[in-house]
Amino acid sequence: MLNKIIIMGRLTRDPELRRTQTGTPVASFSLAVDRDFKDKATGERTTDFIDVVAWRQTAEFVSRYFTKGRMAVVEGRLQIRDWTDKDGGKRRTAEVIADNVYFGDSKRDGESGGYGAGGGYSAPTGGYSAPAASPSGFGAPGMGGDQFAELTDDDGELPF
Repeated sequence: MLNKIIIMGRLTRDPELRRTQTGTPVASFSLAVDRDFKDKATGERTTDFIDVVAWRQTAEFVSRYFTKGRMAVVEGRLQIRDWTDKDGGKRRTAEVIADNVYFGDSKRDGESGGYGAGGGYSAPTGGYSAPAASPSGFGAPGMGGDQFAELTDDDGELPF
């Protein structure tokens, strides 16, 4: 059986990072994803708002580096969850459980809202998934505490 989903869209709000009772990080956010076709009656594209949940290191990565309006590519699985609302009614929610989250725009594009003058879509440039567990339990061998460093000397030139 296969349950694999890849979506790309803009965050509709800043990710919300919480922790379970045992301290496991979990982040939730929503992506606005345009459909590939236009409505025949209105001539406009419909947008779907898809809930995403990320766990552990992926949750921390998303909450640290993504904000409202940034383009994200999410790779994961679809999960349907049943729950009861405050009035006792049975409800059902579909959400994507993220395995990997990638940048769908450059930081410069994200700050200007993405599709600006001379802008457009840039290919995913990075992402994060949980590192393979090491015997010590502290992530991949040779990796320090903070695995991400801010690049300050970016001249905008591509290395190839």
